[in-house]
Amino acid sequence: MVGSVPVGGGAPVSVQSMTTTKTADVEGTLQQIYALAAAGVDIVRCTCNDEAAAEGLARIVPRSPVPIVADIHFQYKLALAAMEAGVHALRLNPGNIRKPEHIKLVASEARDRGLPIRIGVNAGSLDPDIAEQFGGATPEALVASAQRELAYFGEVGFEDCKISVKSSTVPVMIDAYRLLSETVDFPLHLGVTEAGPPPAGLVKSTAGIGTLLAEGIGDTIRYSLTADPVEEARAGRTLLEALGLRERRGLDLIACPSCGRAEVDVIAVANEVMSALESRNIPLQVAVMGCVVNGPGEAREADLGIASGRGKGHLFVKGHVVRVVPEAEMVGALIETAERVMAEGIDAVIASAEAGAAEEAAATRVELLRTQGEDANHSEERIARIRELAD
Repeated sequence: MVGSVPVGGGAPVSVQSMTTTKTADVEGTLQQIYALAAAGVDIVRCTCNDEAAAEGLARIVPRSPVPIVADIHFQYKLALAAMEAGVHALRLNPGNIRKPEHIKLVASEARDRGLPIRIGVNAGSLDPDIAEQFGGATPEALVASAQRELAYFGEVGFEDCKISVKSSTVPVMIDAYRLLSETVDFPLHLGVTEAGPPPAGLVKSTAGIGTLLAEGIGDTIRYSLTADPVEEARAGRTLLEALGLRERRGLDLIACPSCGRAEVDVIAVANEVMSALESRNIPLQVAVMGCVVNGPGEAREADLGIASGRGKGHLFVKGHVVRVVPEAEMVGALIETAERVMAEGIDAVIASAEAGAAEEAAATRVELLRTQGEDANHSEERIARIRELAD
């Protein structure tokens, strides 16, 4: 338990992030913590790098909406100070607190307080002797560092911990966690360290974290991005929802990639819908489709959506066309329909479909097929030409 949040043991995978403020700035740090909580974070880590930060934690923890983990580097006394400040957990880096007596002292105090510790192994700050033994920051080296720390903890009877073995190299990170999961039986905290700014940082983090979660490895996650930490929170939450590991709490927007049949700028409409609905925290899957020919059918599993055709927007709910509006009004109508679905339920909205809406959509589909054909991208013509050229 990290405060009120269970980690491991079949509990939902939790999302973590870290504040970028000076922890001594109590109000600024709390403002960021509240923003992270609103974005879906379950646990927040704050640096405790000096006495002022420890004093700040004493004021932050009682006012925080989520559990607080103190991030400790180099100075073991600050771990003791952070525990006195009331934090809910510690993160220790075995690479920069190396003296066994210091590690065991912190673990003993945490044991007596019932406070969990994350062993946070990092490829960039690995013990020099372990790195030399294994020929660098290999997966085996990262796991060996975690095992050494566990041994120190075991000497004082402390076992309430979770472990991370992070690397900025995705394949190394994946292999390290796979090895760790086969070696120990503790909750695992997943992350690609120093992933960098989006979009590359998002891709690297998702590749590493998503791969492991899909294999059933991992209990809590953090995207380490060079960006506003709120982006980390949103990315983590979105990944868990996409994998079906957490219940959807926000918008899931799907959209076609557009084609020769599209009658609107799908990208512009999708962005407009995203902007309008995201701030409302509506937990629905919403589709934006470029045409009415395939839209409602291809996106029939979406809770609701919009498809364009002949200057009109065709609104559909679970594949049923419920309303037809002028194209200029379709985003507003989509928002209104989303709010109705939330208030009245999907079945009620389908039951109250406008008379003739489905028939009008069907007629538009037939008209478009007649003028554009089934093959709006002219694939068959292209294939025939390719065959002529290849002969």
